[in-house]
Amino acid sequence: MATAAIFSSLRRRRPPSMEAFLAPVNLSDVALLQTLATVSTKLVSCFSGKSFFFQRKNSRSLIRKIEVFVVSLEYLKDSGSASRLPTTAVVCFKELYLLLHRSNVLLEYCAQSSKLWLMLQNQSISGHFHDLNQELLTFLDVFPLTDVELSEDVREQIELMQKQARKSRLYIDANDESLRIQFFSFLDNFENGRIPDPVELRSFFVDKLGINDAKSCRAEIEFLEEQIVKHEGDVEPTASVLNGFIAVAWYCRFLLFGFEDNEVELQFGSHTKQRKGLMTTEIVETFIAIPKDFCCPISLDLMRDPVIISTGQTFDRSSISRWIEEGHCTCPKTGQLLSNTLLVPNRALKNLIMQLCTARGISYDPPENIDPSVEVLTFALPIKAALEANKATASLLIRGLLSGSKGAQTVAAHGIRLLAKTGKENRALIAEAGAIPHLRKLLSSPIPVAQENSVTAMLNLSIYDKNKSRIMEEEGCLGSIVKVLRFGLTTDARENAAATLFSLSAVHDYKKRIADEGEAVEALAGLLKLGTPRGKKDAVTALFNLSTHTSNCAKLIESGAVTALVGALGNEGVAEEAVGALALIVRQPIGAEAVGREEMAVAGLIGAMRCGTPKGKENAVAVLLELCRSGGASAAERVLRAPALAGLLQTLLFTGTKRARRKAATLAKVFQRCENYSLRFGGPGAGYAYSSSSSSRDSSFVGNVSVPISVSVPVS
Repeated sequence: MATAAIFSSLRRRRPPSMEAFLAPVNLSDVALLQTLATVSTKLVSCFSGKSFFFQRKNSRSLIRKIEVFVVSLEYLKDSGSASRLPTTAVVCFKELYLLLHRSNVLLEYCAQSSKLWLMLQNQSISGHFHDLNQELLTFLDVFPLTDVELSEDVREQIELMQKQARKSRLYIDANDESLRIQFFSFLDNFENGRIPDPVELRSFFVDKLGINDAKSCRAEIEFLEEQIVKHEGDVEPTASVLNGFIAVAWYCRFLLFGFEDNEVELQFGSHTKQRKGLMTTEIVETFIAIPKDFCCPISLDLMRDPVIISTGQTFDRSSISRWIEEGHCTCPKTGQLLSNTLLVPNRALKNLIMQLCTARGISYDPPENIDPSVEVLTFALPIKAALEANKATASLLIRGLLSGSKGAQTVAAHGIRLLAKTGKENRALIAEAGAIPHLRKLLSSPIPVAQENSVTAMLNLSIYDKNKSRIMEEEGCLGSIVKVLRFGLTTDARENAAATLFSLSAVHDYKKRIADEGEAVEALAGLLKLGTPRGKKDAVTALFNLSTHTSNCAKLIESGAVTALVGALGNEGVAEEAVGALALIVRQPIGAEAVGREEMAVAGLIGAMRCGTPKGKENAVAVLLELCRSGGASAAERVLRAPALAGLLQTLLFTGTKRARRKAATLAKVFQRCENYSLRFGGPGAGYAYSSSSSSRDSSFVGNVSVPISVSVPVS
């Protein structure tokens, strides 16, 4: 079990917890010696021929010590003296078992880690070797050498090793340390606004470190990125400084190795291969790493100052303030009317966000006006060096987009896609450098991966609010994104185009333009019907955003979006967004009539009431009520004939949200009036026409309905 824990830690490329080391128990003296001999022999055979780029002297010294133990253990095992070991020696050998395993972990760590990481950790890892050497010395001092039967030459080797261990001091390789200092000097150059000499960078990366191509440079970058995540921000150098080194490495990847290295494999679609690096995951996966609740539903960016509005939803203060200032009186997420415009700070969520940023080294800008009564946690801010290095990288990438071959443009678009994935600073500097017009041209590329990279880069850039206007103002850019949505060469390209429209539609003024852009709504409806689970999610969220603009109702009906939304009610992954969009659409009479004409609408809404989230149930009963009010006689009849509705309403009246209970009570009154009408006049029909100007909207439906249902309505 101890071995499994150790090697599990190695696979994670993290130093293992000391709790993973357990000495062997219930072993005879002979079995213990056999185990020690096997472990030490295997360790020597694994590492004696391995070339260590860093920590060469410390590694060789440790391996030589273990070789002496191999000789001693083999002698004891072969001589038959194992059964006559004194108790003190047995205890010491159990300690040796732990030391051997810790040696194995440290050597594997040095053999498997990246060069840049080992260089940055040079002093720390040297300290680990020194600590291990001191523990070996303690073992040798305690071990009863005179009481154990050993040959003279073996005894002399152990005594010599003990003498050398006493003289040993902490050793930090001067050449390794000079490389570490030089790497810091590059970061210092960027910090002071100077770009390091390309000749020095090439000498450092290629000649001194042996990083000879784009692939090996990318592997180094990915390893550094992994350390930030796996150490959860508790890392030295700090996460912000480490991000600076990553930015320098990215700059060198394109400066030294250009754009042609991966041209062939990119053109042939190997981009679909699963990659492990932090920055190779796209914006959708970013929301998995960063909880969705930490991101503003309007801007999709990490919230800087989360506030709660009257509907109970949380938004970033700047985004919701702008929404209200634009004259909106509804919640942008649920469509509910705002009872007031008070913004209540969500301090609990704000503290959680800052803790996440601290742990993961994520860039996080505090709001300009901070309440002094609120304790502010420290977090990793982007250092100037990282921003300057990323700015230099962006210039190289845009140069590749502008003048490179098709393959070079593909690689450059991929670089922008990754650089724009995290941090509004990166998104801003890329757009300011002029990337959007060049990415727009690449949207029509016949190379599938080039098109996918460009639309995904556009998606990542659009997360930053100011870039939304840049994209929308770029002539032909919106149309090109819609064409990718309709005719994209890969599934990912089409899905990311839908996600881009969702991001852009966060701005109210753009909702109408997007809906009117050549068959954009039709394409979203098609993706909602036939797309992958992720594609359906992208499509339904985009349609939801578009449905918040009242002028888009007719377009949504004509384009088949209503039919697609009704069909999505049975899909658990998108049902909540679908019913939310329908709740907005039915507020207009033509929308209610369109939904009422859908044969499966009532059944789908009943299903949402039965199995949906509290918000989904709330919207579902609201849609059913609107169908009774404005959806026409046929729709009203289907609602009132639904056999499962009475029980669901009864449950909702007691367990639903405040709005859901109010809607359910109103719908229950409709049932009671229908029943009373039927009993009084002996006929199967009843009608209630609802006036939009009436608060109770109590009149009659046109049509024959006979539904003998009795639902008790709570007084409160």
